[in-house]
Amino acid sequence: MKPKILVVDDEPDALEVIAFKLKEAGYVPLTAADGLRAVELVRDERPALVVLDLMLPKMDGLEVCKLLRRDPATAGIPIIMLTARAAEMDRIVGLELGADDYVTKPFSPRELILRIKKVLARSQQSDEPATHLRIGTLDIDVGRHLVKVKDQAITLTATEFKLLELLARRRGRVQTRDRLLQDVWGYDNPIDTRTVDTHMRRLREKLGPAAEYLETIRGVGYRFGSNG
Repeated sequence: MKPKILVVDDEPDALEVIAFKLKEAGYVPLTAADGLRAVELVRDERPALVVLDLMLPKMDGLEVCKLLRRDPATAGIPIIMLTARAAEMDRIVGLELGADDYVTKPFSPRELILRIKKVLARSQQSDEPATHLRIGTLDIDVGRHLVKVKDQAITLTATEFKLLELLARRRGRVQTRDRLLQDVWGYDNPIDTRTVDTHMRRLREKLGPAAEYLETIRGVGYRFGSNG
């Protein structure tokens, strides 16, 4: 079955253009013009990904994101925020709330489709030979996309999971922020390294005691501790 992509925007022209491009790329587009309808569609249709505007009637995009991330049934659905708010603080707030990526208006429909493909690819099962990574109290089941800390399951977004998996596979090796943006996000020309820092902060909060395995190498990047 073709993946369903929900596009949430109160601008009819934007909905029409994105829906057309999604069909062209082989997806099934769903559309919503306000935040409340978006939440209903996510719960009813379980789309593979949500493209979410921030400035929406009835319920803004940030509140929609918070609701979806709080509900275990929808917490794992990738979210790309698409908005005219280009300020760095707006991006950081969106990423802090759990967005997987952030695209600002005006935008290139082709770039948006590429971003969608890359985010969805993070949700797919890994082709790496090891499907289970057990390190100390941390258990990463790559095949099932599950993470446990001390046998307690935790919910990660697709991007958070990919980031953790990559660091764990490269245990003991320092990964620069630019390298992580290329390997996790698929950015060809990394420019906003704060994206990495924001996701690392969220990942550490979710891992709780297992966050000690994630080391910050000041001025360089991050490393999964070799003695974790």
